[in-house]
Amino acid sequence: MVTGPLHLPSPCVVVLVGPGASGKSTWAAAHFPTGSVVSSDRLRALVGAGEDDIAASADAFAVLDDVVRRRLARRLTTVIDTLGLDAQQRQAWLALARAHDLPCVAVAFDTPPAECRARNRQRAKRIPADVLTAQLRAWARTRESLAAEGFATVLTPDPVRVVPQAFVAATEAARRQQERPTGLRFGLHLGTFTFTGGTAATAGRLRDAAAAAEAAGFDAIYVMDHFRQIPQLGRAWEDFLESYTTLAYLAACTQRVRLGALVTGITYRNVAHLGKIVATLDVLSGGRAVCGLGLAWFAAEHSAYGWPFPSVGQRYAVLEDALQLLPLLWGPGSQRFEGRALTVPETMCYPRPLQEHVPVIVGGSGERRTLRLAARYADAANVFGDVETVRRKASVLRAHCVAAGRDPGEVALTHLSTTLVGTDDAHVAALVERLRPRRRDAAGYAADVNAGTVDDHIGRFRELAEAGAAEVMVRLPDLTDAAPLDRMARVIAAFR
Repeated sequence: MVTGPLHLPSPCVVVLVGPGASGKSTWAAAHFPTGSVVSSDRLRALVGAGEDDIAASADAFAVLDDVVRRRLARRLTTVIDTLGLDAQQRQAWLALARAHDLPCVAVAFDTPPAECRARNRQRAKRIPADVLTAQLRAWARTRESLAAEGFATVLTPDPVRVVPQAFVAATEAARRQQERPTGLRFGLHLGTFTFTGGTAATAGRLRDAAAAAEAAGFDAIYVMDHFRQIPQLGRAWEDFLESYTTLAYLAACTQRVRLGALVTGITYRNVAHLGKIVATLDVLSGGRAVCGLGLAWFAAEHSAYGWPFPSVGQRYAVLEDALQLLPLLWGPGSQRFEGRALTVPETMCYPRPLQEHVPVIVGGSGERRTLRLAARYADAANVFGDVETVRRKASVLRAHCVAAGRDPGEVALTHLSTTLVGTDDAHVAALVERLRPRRRDAAGYAADVNAGTVDDHIGRFRELAEAGAAEVMVRLPDLTDAAPLDRMARVIAAFR
């Protein structure tokens, strides 16, 4: 049975509330990095003679408020470790969290008074008995009002994890997958080719990665259709392989996985020529080609290669023509095609693909035009985004299918995301620290790459499947050897 601590979204604000000696600092230290805990006691030591320097309290709290304000402005997870018994101060923290669109939770330390007193007696520096009694009385009043103060939730001091938003509901979703398994296809998306060993090692590294992907249970391998690295993933001068040459090489290196470009830019090749390329790939791979199609977006790449970059409307016209032309090229016989933007006198392509029907994926999330084209002509639409976004796109795609007179079950929704998988929290944190750009904060980078454990990802992919995804394509940012694929194998196995 999948179980685990409660998940809090990253970033968030956590306000500890309870009398002295109730266990607040101990709990915070067990569940949060030291740097995210803003402690009034530690700040007393910083601005005064020590943690028990009561005369330094005013200065300590002034520094605390300033630190909290600055951390929240930078949207960093912040644990406020002080008594939290002042209602006015709690409301100020709540208001500050809301101003920065951060969820704010309270943790209520309802430790029995006798236990607080016993713990206090064991301290080297005790809280004066009358002061602790006053705090216990204040806590009794606070306990009754805390739930109505507007916190996102009021927690008991049980185990918690702060995770990217994508994993907040992962534990329950992973439990559903364990109890009522559902199937899901997995594709490996290759977006970088800067392998260890440099250019000379590229062919071997790519071959090894493909073999490991098949062994891990991936159903497909996809590559980006670009001619230089895109700015979201690297620098223009980094090694980057041409897509269909790479797919032909992968066809020789693999036995089972489907192969395709996710997605082919419609401006980069004569469309009839593209049909010939895909047909050849299908024949040489034994019937494993997938044809991804998209508008193309990278204007700088077109400029660098001297290609025209038509308007969005012109590119949509070419895309719609291509979606109609390619199946004719792959079919029997030869006929003339006259579209809005393309004219082909003879739709002749021999040898024809081994597959009776080469699957076509349209890439893009545009609800008015892109998903409509996918619904009319394609076998799948590939989208990005969180679970709610996927759920909405699936609904829009179904509506377009109905409007086009197609069975919605004939057009799948697929999903692409960057995926960083670790064995446990410590391993995930180490991967994030190693891979994040120097000026990118760890929590922000973790959210960008969906950094989580194997169980986290089982839950995330279960939620995506429930939202309507039939296949998930993952880009692994740490794919320098087979280890990330081995970890993904454990995720994939949960859906078999």
